[in-house]
Amino acid sequence: LRPQGSLLYLDALGAAFPGALVRRGTALLHWTPGCPRAPAGWPLPSLYCTPAAVGTLPSRAAALRLQLLFALGQRALRVLEAGLAAELHDALVALRTDWPQLAQELALGRLSPQPGLPEGLREQLQALLAPDAARAAELRAECSRGFEGIVSRLWPRLEVVVVRTAHGVERLCCNSLRRADCQGLPFYCPFYQAAGALLGVNLWPLEPVPRFLLCPDWAFCEFLPCLANKEPRTVLLDELWEGREYGLVVTAQPGEYRCRTGEVLKVTGFHKQCPMVEPVCRESQTLSVRGESIPEEQFCQSLCRTLRMWPGARLVDYVCVESSLLGDSSGPCAPHYEVFLELQGLRDLSEGQRYKLDQCLQEDFPTYKSFRFKGSIGPLRLHLVKPGTFTRLREALGAPMPMPRVLHQEQLLQLMQASIIS
Repeated sequence: LRPQGSLLYLDALGAAFPGALVRRGTALLHWTPGCPRAPAGWPLPSLYCTPAAVGTLPSRAAALRLQLLFALGQRALRVLEAGLAAELHDALVALRTDWPQLAQELALGRLSPQPGLPEGLREQLQALLAPDAARAAELRAECSRGFEGIVSRLWPRLEVVVVRTAHGVERLCCNSLRRADCQGLPFYCPFYQAAGALLGVNLWPLEPVPRFLLCPDWAFCEFLPCLANKEPRTVLLDELWEGREYGLVVTAQPGEYRCRTGEVLKVTGFHKQCPMVEPVCRESQTLSVRGESIPEEQFCQSLCRTLRMWPGARLVDYVCVESSLLGDSSGPCAPHYEVFLELQGLRDLSEGQRYKLDQCLQEDFPTYKSFRFKGSIGPLRLHLVKPGTFTRLREALGAPMPMPRVLHQEQLLQLMQASIIS
């Protein structure tokens, strides 16, 4: 992260949450295999109570569990920071399933051997732990009461949850956390990054929908107007119009290639002549088997509308596949979508319930409905997968990144197919 970006973040965080910048008051949940990456507040390393070396472990599950353990040892935590909302989600899943062992390690001040944790690093981390029977007893008591609102109960002085990347469909995970484990806590998404470059910062932590101020000298950005009547030409920062949408083209550093990122941004206003934007969608995550082009945000809205027709169902996560990736295994049928869902509250769906998603897509997208009527696109196939499937998928991705909503790799598809339960 650029120094200017982190300093702007720290200034905005401290102004909105006055107790946030205390020493060892921030816990980081972020997997960066192979090499440590700077946390959001890296100019003030004394903010963090989680050892930097933990995030570099090859195993995502081991890294997040250890970071959670060190966070649990700090009762006076003020900020819970995650690189991705899914990392916070998966750390809290580990808390639900492994809290007795975590409590024992806190009480004894001793790290248990575990897969993915080299013995040498275990001994180094062991030296940073001290026995804390009182904190372990508190952890046992709170987890025994259930997990609704568990985050604010375990850390009663916590002021904010910081998620570095949580825009677009990634807000789905944030919303799920807000309704359950993180009830009553504000979420702050400080940065907008694309093509490996930091492009903007959110200076308004208390606003529910993040807006990012594009900073002119952090990268060279160009913008392709969406829905242009003729062959579009790129425009620059000072040529943007409020309310319009643009495709993003970035040259991140001098000498690097100019690239179209696949990100679409909407200009929501200006702050001291600099544009403020909201990410709209990722073009690479558009579903299209016959040129119908269903964007990820709109597909997600149709899916959420369908969920409301399934009483008791709560969405954990989802991905889609275009039938061309299945090859011969898709059978002699028209091109179609396959959707993999992990749900809580339901273990099976009737054929009528499954058809509701296809029906919602037809109602929301006339082009899709037309192709379905002609038989050019076959009926959508919906699969339920077993709990923990998406945690394994994120590990299989091999790097921290927003969840792809359309899979394009056969090995990831095979992982999903092996996890189908219904």
